[in-house]
Amino acid sequence: MTSKLEQLKQYTTVVADTGDLDAIARLQPVDATTNPSLLLKAAALPRYAGLLEHAMTGCGGDLGLACDRFAVAVGQEILKVIPGRISTEVDARLSFDSQATIGRAERLIDLYEQAGIARKRVLIKIAATWEGIRAAEQLEKAGIQTNLTLLFSFAQAVACADAGVFLISPFVGRIYDWYKKAEGRDFTGAEDPGVQSVTRIYNYYKANGYDTVVMGASFRNLGQIEQLAGCDRLTISPELLQQLAEEQGLLERQLAPGSSGEARQVLDEQAFRWALNEDAMATEKLAEGIRQFARDQLKLEMLLSEKI
Repeated sequence: MTSKLEQLKQYTTVVADTGDLDAIARLQPVDATTNPSLLLKAAALPRYAGLLEHAMTGCGGDLGLACDRFAVAVGQEILKVIPGRISTEVDARLSFDSQATIGRAERLIDLYEQAGIARKRVLIKIAATWEGIRAAEQLEKAGIQTNLTLLFSFAQAVACADAGVFLISPFVGRIYDWYKKAEGRDFTGAEDPGVQSVTRIYNYYKANGYDTVVMGASFRNLGQIEQLAGCDRLTISPELLQQLAEEQGLLERQLAPGSSGEARQVLDEQAFRWALNEDAMATEKLAEGIRQFARDQLKLEMLLSEKI
């Protein structure tokens, strides 16, 4: 019998959630994603030392530009070993500024295109705030496709689909973490709140004919991944990808078009903000995620400043 990873690839596009080139080459995902936290880890790897040095060249001390250049340089290296796309993230400190997000996204795409990478191989990652979703809506119309990240609530998913974003990344593991702590118990299988969240979104999108891709992210264990087999895409850490590659046994498809989903909704800004406010988990995890990515962005800037 083939491994669970090979079986998963029959139903789902597998994406590597890492900047580790060795792991990507070994596990052969279609796409890959990075974020400020993963870039910070990549910056500590000897193989990226030269890219880190080069990122500062000609930046005139602009640490934001240097970070973008490093992110694009890492993305270029990853694109050499995958057939699909790289997701590169906008500075999380711009999460509540639509125009600044658009400007940074355009700069990232320009840097990729200057390096000879077509924009069709890049997704721009943006936090799924109201302002981020509005920025993504404009970017999509301009031919820059987006990956809306830090997505924890159904309201965020509804707004993203309505805005016509290319892809969303609902965070399975972080939802699980919150409920495990809040309720003082563990969750397995289909009762896992993170699994339930992605399942609900997937069924809603398919039932209403949305083209937006659902890519489950932030997994804590193989059980979560197995329960979402059939989701459009899943972005998985190298550690869990390796476990899947070593696991034998039948992996059955759990998600497929045709399941019942809720009626189509449209949320204006007031309704979106209220729905998010009423979801304590999503409110806390969204804010926490933005803060963490912002802190790691600052650490990366400090690392680059030492190269000046």
